[in-house]
Amino acid sequence: MNIAKKMAAVALLASSMLIAGCGEGQVGSVDVEKVMEEAPRVKTLMEEAQGKITAEQQKFEQENANKQMTDEEALKAQMDFQRKLENINQGYASQIKSRIDVVVSEISREKNIDVVINNSKNQKLIFHGTIDITQDVINKMQ
Repeated sequence: MNIAKKMAAVALLASSMLIAGCGEGQVGSVDVEKVMEEAPRVKTLMEEAQGKITAEQQKFEQENANKQMTDEEALKAQMDFQRKLENINQGYASQIKSRIDVVVSEISREKNIDVVINNSKNQKLIFHGTIDITQDVINKMQ
């Protein structure tokens, strides 16, 4: 994230806090990358996705092992297969994101947090005084 985007995000965060209550709002942070790596529910969903992908690969290989195809037919079959894999990945990514969003929302309500920022390694923003809810999210995603 470049510096201009970070500054815009900080300005948006600060203005939303001012609107919400003259700067009295609580700010939380969550390391989404850490949640993705450590949350048992996320690991389970990722294993399910990998299982489906492996099954699709085996099916594709079995169906096309002895087929005599033109280059055009082979390309079309490969593209269809890639689309199928992308759909599987997108479906599971959507499920994981939705689940994380729900859990973050629940925890932020429980802790009376007004704004939650993603404070992952690749989007590192340092805000002193934020409430780190990363471990709470991981624990709730059992």
